[in-house]
Amino acid sequence: MTAPHTGGCRCGAVRFEASAEPHHISYCHCSDCRRASGAPVSAFVGFMADQIALDGKALTTFENGPVTRSFCGICGSPIAYVDERLSNHIYFMLGAMDMPAYFRPTLHAHVREQLPFLHMPDDLPRHLRTSVPRPSSSNPGGTQS
Repeated sequence: MTAPHTGGCRCGAVRFEASAEPHHISYCHCSDCRRASGAPVSAFVGFMADQIALDGKALTTFENGPVTRSFCGICGSPIAYVDERLSNHIYFMLGAMDMPAYFRPTLHAHVREQLPFLHMPDDLPRHLRTSVPRPSSSNPGGTQS
């Protein structure tokens, strides 16, 4: 499958389209992602922000340190996050993609925070902390992917 890749929220009020292939697909086990998604693990698909068209007046954001998460203000679906330390990157929730089965994660991040009852028996690389280097990695609450 090739770009464009599309996705959006449950109610359709927020839609997005990527004009290129993702540069990053991963699971994240950090507590911040768990709380933001309500799931025991999150999965993200990363694109360059200048390759994204995002449409939706219902898009709402929440900032936590250098990370801004977006979600639909109508149905509450989590959509994406950006990290100000990662210029021009955006990470969409894998579940927000129209064809999520196409995006197979390639690694696990923040496995030090993985819930003890969650077993994911794959051979993917596991990073104790972040899998995406950040210029200033000083977020004690956890940093995504």
